[in-house]
Amino acid sequence: MSRLVCGQHDRLLSTADHCLRSVDYVNVIVADKHLHLQYLDMDAAVRHCQKGIGIWPWASSDQGSEPDVVIASAGDVVTLEALAATAILREKCPDLKIRFINVVDLFRLQPATEHPHGLTDRDFDSLFTTDKPVIFNFHGYPALIHKLAYRRANHENMHVRGYKEKGSISTPLELTILNQVDRFNLVIDVIDRVPRLKTSGAHVKDWLRDQIVENLAYAHEYGIDKPEIQDWKWPHS
Repeated sequence: MSRLVCGQHDRLLSTADHCLRSVDYVNVIVADKHLHLQYLDMDAAVRHCQKGIGIWPWASSDQGSEPDVVIASAGDVVTLEALAATAILREKCPDLKIRFINVVDLFRLQPATEHPHGLTDRDFDSLFTTDKPVIFNFHGYPALIHKLAYRRANHENMHVRGYKEKGSISTPLELTILNQVDRFNLVIDVIDRVPRLKTSGAHVKDWLRDQIVENLAYAHEYGIDKPEIQDWKWPHS
């Protein structure tokens, strides 16, 4: 994978650099021991963490135009699932204009008048638009994103997926499916919320539901996820 979320390694190093340079903060870094995909090189990861939020052009398909939908993520596993959902959409709905946004500083979602890290309304609207559906995949409770962004112009179109306290001893994909932060449910969300896909996307939605059933059955039988899930990589060069 030549161009690939900051992945866990680069994100940790760039976050640690930011934490060590900051003052008057209590910084907490949480990391697991699993290998993670790398989506940005070190320089790009440092810039992304310094900005706290940004568009990933290589994952987006809206270059130079207004998107049909915004897919956003905050968190490692949910970012992978959001990217996998984006890859499915780019394959199944190739004319759909997608903007992919990754967030590492949640306070960027607040207005600049409420927090020093907050974005101005102009900057927020330029990222998330003022009227397009936003599917936000979050590793915590969805209510937090709504609380941070409730004053924004496009808040009513922001649909947040997050932790629902479902699952215990589960495979990684099974856990995301139970909490509806998986790639298949995210694509269904997009189809349901982009007006022109509500009818034309019916066959894709049926295929997605089959994928959910098949992957859950595989996890229950073998105790692991399918190889194509475990070995997934961003497919676009």
